[in-house]
Amino acid sequence: MKSLDQYWYSQNIFAWSLLPLSWLFRILSIIRKRLYANGFLTSTRLNVPVVVVGNISAGGTGKTPLLIALCELLTASGYRPGVVSRGYASSLRGEALVTDRSTAALVGDEPLLIARRTVCPVAVGRRRPEAAKLLLKNYDCDILLSDDGLQHYALQRDMEIAVVDAARLHGNGYYLPAGPLREPIRRLDSVDMVVYNGACEAKHRFDLEFLTTVNVATGTEAELKTFSGQTVHAVAGIGHPQRFFDQLKNEGLKVIPHAFSDHHVYSMGDLVFDDSLPVLMTEKDAVKCAQLQLSTLWAVPVVARLSSQLKHDFLERVSRLVAKSDIT
Repeated sequence: MKSLDQYWYSQNIFAWSLLPLSWLFRILSIIRKRLYANGFLTSTRLNVPVVVVGNISAGGTGKTPLLIALCELLTASGYRPGVVSRGYASSLRGEALVTDRSTAALVGDEPLLIARRTVCPVAVGRRRPEAAKLLLKNYDCDILLSDDGLQHYALQRDMEIAVVDAARLHGNGYYLPAGPLREPIRRLDSVDMVVYNGACEAKHRFDLEFLTTVNVATGTEAELKTFSGQTVHAVAGIGHPQRFFDQLKNEGLKVIPHAFSDHHVYSMGDLVFDDSLPVLMTEKDAVKCAQLQLSTLWAVPVVARLSSQLKHDFLERVSRLVAKSDIT
């Protein structure tokens, strides 16, 4: 059975049947945006610059690896970044800081992964402005990155970055739920940077690379090429699982794919197979599986390699924003 995501990237009867709901979604989106623009809904401005890293399409575009890379770039350049996130699928009722004791069930898989990879302070909450205030109360950040949130206008932003999958682009061009679009494609004309994930001619782009693997139970590291030529189970509960499977195949692995829905909560039954083959999964999935203590389970961290033009232009814009913030 096809997933909804698969229908989004082709013209088909099922997608067409959902077009009335798409029109309703679009009308409600316009009304909501205008309510913020005209002051009927409250929008909060912070005393530090806010950079939103999001997309106009639902599903995996590589937003989280890009955000991690930007955090690392900022830290290496002397800035003190913090991250705010919705914490999708978290059990939080309010706002919370991500700590060493946090679990994916409590704060969400993506915020936990971002905190562990970047060592930047991360706050989670359904109300992004309140999460941001909590972060600034506890940490001396000079810039905040919002994980997703391009359509969450309750938090004002100083810079918008829209991530686009260079291979899939915008699918069938329909709005949710008939297609992947949250906003019209022309929305990209109003953001500060459009960044493409994958091979293309755009100056603002990045590529995703797999270099190593980490055993989820023991923490032992092994180069990905160790598995080259072997048959492995590949598990992915992300926006676009096929990208993960294809990249493993490109590295010379023989892949038995197991795709799950984005943010899937794993049980032992999902990951134990009738053989002794290694099980490779995305790092985002792995943060939810440490307690299972499966020695066959390996996480595959992904690294976003940014184009030199993207690095230069991003830091140049950030420099201006932070300087302006210091003046005011």
